[in-house]
Amino acid sequence: MATPNELDRSALTALVESGRIDTVVMAFPDLFGRLVGKRTTGRFFLEHVAEHGTENCDYLIACDIANNPVPGYRFASYDQGYGDMVALADWSAAWVVPWVDKTALVICDLSEVNTGEAIREAPRSILRAQVDAAAAMGFRPMMGSEIEFFLFDSSYAGAHATGYRDLRPAGDWVQDYHVLQTTRDEPVIGAIRRGLEAAGIPVEFTKGEAGRGQHEINLDYTDALAMADRNVVYKTAVKEIAAQHGKSATFMAKYDFDETGSSCHVHSSLWTPDGTRALFCDDQTQGPSDLFHHYLAGLLATAREFSLLWAPTINSYKRFQPGSWAPTGVAWGVDNRTLGFRRVGHGSSLRIESRVPGSDANSYLAFAGVVGGGLYGIRHELPLEAEFVGNGYEANIPRIPSSLVEAIDLWRNSAVAREVFGDDVHHHILVMAEAEWASFNNTVTDWERRRYFELI
Repeated sequence: MATPNELDRSALTALVESGRIDTVVMAFPDLFGRLVGKRTTGRFFLEHVAEHGTENCDYLIACDIANNPVPGYRFASYDQGYGDMVALADWSAAWVVPWVDKTALVICDLSEVNTGEAIREAPRSILRAQVDAAAAMGFRPMMGSEIEFFLFDSSYAGAHATGYRDLRPAGDWVQDYHVLQTTRDEPVIGAIRRGLEAAGIPVEFTKGEAGRGQHEINLDYTDALAMADRNVVYKTAVKEIAAQHGKSATFMAKYDFDETGSSCHVHSSLWTPDGTRALFCDDQTQGPSDLFHHYLAGLLATAREFSLLWAPTINSYKRFQPGSWAPTGVAWGVDNRTLGFRRVGHGSSLRIESRVPGSDANSYLAFAGVVGGGLYGIRHELPLEAEFVGNGYEANIPRIPSSLVEAIDLWRNSAVAREVFGDDVHHHILVMAEAEWASFNNTVTDWERRRYFELI
């Protein structure tokens, strides 16, 4: 099976002409990290779409998670008529999709219809801008991530019919590293693993996690943009393959308060532009380089203000609980899982793990926050504070925002976010988060009825 770089335009053309592929999905990530776009017939793809792309309504990156248009965006609005944008194929991000019959997927970049200019507010463009900024400084960001999810025995339709209450996890016990428990889920997890590998997305391993029915699938690390592309395909595959088996899966950060949260731990390092040498290890001392220190200092300095990029929903902030494997403090340590940032590896594998992002994070935005924060530290030559040793949950250290409201305020007032991402992107992320909070405030929850109906 072809790897992503091998499925270029000519290879896909041959597959369509031979009849092995008859459907091409032209998709791009929306603000919530979901693939949206169009399915085209193979014939029409070759005749029109491969060269010219597809046109899609620009509200798709200016709406809420339920696809309702959101007022307040500069980029798109009813006043501007909600026009079109062009989705053009990126041939470094194309795959055959083995779990969907005779189908290929091509991830697209978004551009203006009239000018052809890239749309800055698109998630893929936001990450690409940080990768380009790193390249201009002589660095190549490399990323890996560990995204967790819960698997349930009920179908998506069944879960929806019950209002997502009384869901039965696929496992009855905490299954962290447990082989016997996870064997029960192999019909689904194995299908995901094999499907991704067959598509050309290399999988390192799968394992049980610290919740009932909770799993983690790790993909090979690669360039930042390619890793985000792999993640969006991975999350799509999990849901599609679970549905094919009559089950469901969620990437909510905290689907149940009595269960552990689901994380998206992000590992990052900087390499030479040709990818031959890692730059976080000092060749002389074999310890962390000055570049490493400045990069990590930048992550610490921006962590609170950039939290919207790593924890984008109301639910995200339920995950940050003491003693929960999710961090609550902004500090770093050597192999210390109680902190927001962990130094791991040695030599060329020396890297920083950000434990802040949840599994609900949009990988493009989360990676942009990591790279952008690290580069900010390098540009300003920020000094690195001393390593923290001990229990980060009980320490007197700065805290990750406790709510979406706090995170919104930090982002709104962040001169650093404007410096790193530009005013247009800063505004776009702010409107997205404010719309999420407004939607929550327009809802009366089950908790409120249970709490106040009779007792108030």
